[in-house]
Amino acid sequence: MHQKPINSGWIEVICGGMFSGKTEELLRRIRRAKIANLSTIIFKPHIDTRYSKNKIVSHNNNSMDSVIIKKTKDLFDIGNKYDVVGIDEAQFFDSHLIKMCKKLANKNTRVIVAGLDSDYRGSPFGPMPDIMCESDYLDKLTAICIKCGNPASFTQRITKQLEQVVIGETDIYEARCRNCFEPPKK
Repeated sequence: MHQKPINSGWIEVICGGMFSGKTEELLRRIRRAKIANLSTIIFKPHIDTRYSKNKIVSHNNNSMDSVIIKKTKDLFDIGNKYDVVGIDEAQFFDSHLIKMCKKLANKNTRVIVAGLDSDYRGSPFGPMPDIMCESDYLDKLTAICIKCGNPASFTQRITKQLEQVVIGETDIYEARCRNCFEPPKK
């Protein structure tokens, strides 16, 4: 794959459960684009304030300055001036994410999207299923199951909260394999 689209842009999606390295991989791809002297920008939703308000931060504490987005349409309005656009925590954006990513890719932009593909119930999360279908390149990462050590594709919530969106880390979530995952009772 080229670092910079030549005649057409594309959409790359990095998905998986919590603690699988999605943000780390997004940061790695953006760093490589910078080495290639491409103009880059990285966005995150305003809801994600876990580590930093103005940076994307991985669980390994690697970070990069980011632009906070409140309105999904701003992804295109700001991002269309760059060769490579990164989007973290994509599950928190609304359904307009797909349209904005397609518009960017159609303007010869490389769009790299990272997000949870499923929530703590094991259900599809936000616009991720649709952006995964729209992607030109798709990587599903796994973590390590905290219970047995197998590859983990699920995010286990270990608190009693029932809202779909609860921002947290290891105090609220664990990586689990299919056998160790315990979906909440309805």
